[in-house]
Amino acid sequence: MIRKFNEMPITTKEHLRGGTGSTQFRALAEEGSVQHCRLFSEITLEKGCSIGVHDHVNETEYYWITEGKGIVTEADGEKLVTKGDLVVTGGGASHAIRNEEKEPLKLMALIILD
Repeated sequence: MIRKFNEMPITTKEHLRGGTGSTQFRALAEEGSVQHCRLFSEITLEKGCSIGVHDHVNETEYYWITEGKGIVTEADGEKLVTKGDLVVTGGGASHAIRNEEKEPLKLMALIILD
């Protein structure tokens, strides 16, 4: 099966997890279509937008940065992430991400259920 990029549904959520602005999701796989996976999407954050602090219990989330720069907040502080970086959050840990740059921040988000 091949899913064409421009046929993948796009949704927008406001103030995701208490964050600022809009979060755009391009569904790479439809919810419930991949076993043991809760989310598989491309996420876009424009300047000033963020996903607020949230935890991952009984699951692991992977953010693979594909464009731009962002700031990830983890238990031990804030970290700059850039294209090619992978953020892994699981085991009950929490994180947040924001874009302070002019360019959009794009990342692939994958949540695997433990």
